[in-house]
Amino acid sequence: MNTPSIWRAPDLSGRWWPVFLRNLLVWRKLAVPSLLGNIAEPLMWLVAFGYGMGALVGQVDVDGQRVPYILFLASGSICMSAMNAASFEALYSAFSRMHVQKTWDGIMNAPVSLDSVLLAEMLWAAFKALFTVTAILGVMLALNISHSPKLLVAWPVLLFAGIMFSSIALIFNALAKGYDFFTYYFTLVLTPMMFLSGVFFPRDQLPTPVRIASDWLPLTSAVELVRPLFMDQWPAHPLRHGLVLALTTAAAFWVALALTRRRFRA
Repeated sequence: MNTPSIWRAPDLSGRWWPVFLRNLLVWRKLAVPSLLGNIAEPLMWLVAFGYGMGALVGQVDVDGQRVPYILFLASGSICMSAMNAASFEALYSAFSRMHVQKTWDGIMNAPVSLDSVLLAEMLWAAFKALFTVTAILGVMLALNISHSPKLLVAWPVLLFAGIMFSSIALIFNALAKGYDFFTYYFTLVLTPMMFLSGVFFPRDQLPTPVRIASDWLPLTSAVELVRPLFMDQWPAHPLRHGLVLALTTAAAFWVALALTRRRFRA
């Protein structure tokens, strides 16, 4: 009998929901410390750089408009927070459930496919990211950084960014042999993306070849969609950046699913 290809179409069903709910019930016991841990670092970035460096920089130019540096930083750092929160959950927590605790094996003893388990993990990591950025956004509103009504549109964009980065992280989760492996992902993938995607400074300052390459980074598209909303404007190229997010998500989830199937076949 031929073995099914690991690259076959996803076999998804509504059975991902109990897996998602299981993660939610477990996490609820540690929700407050988890939230504080997730928002502490981005808020420190915001205060230290936004107010400290912002006092030196003053304003920056964004598409011909001068905006306070703290607004520029806030609109980029909230995208970075979505990236980090989703990645951390889809790496360390998902790896614990998959490899260390063998939770996935237990779940798959019930009529739940591996594909549905992976979909639940992806959506759960995105939910954690959305929960984190919602709390950060509340602090930003309290600090009067922006009160644009268009921030309501930023919320689903940040959810989509969380889905995308959790899908990418699940690729590395499938390849990892231990927790140390994730250091390479954060150091060699996420950190360069963070500095090249316009979170801390305008990308116009980058050398032309680097800037052109950064145009297609996933985090760049998220920032380019969210930052104008903080400025009470609509994004200049929403279709292009939306397609980058959608295509990256679809491709990353498919690769993550194939590699995870291969891992469980071994």
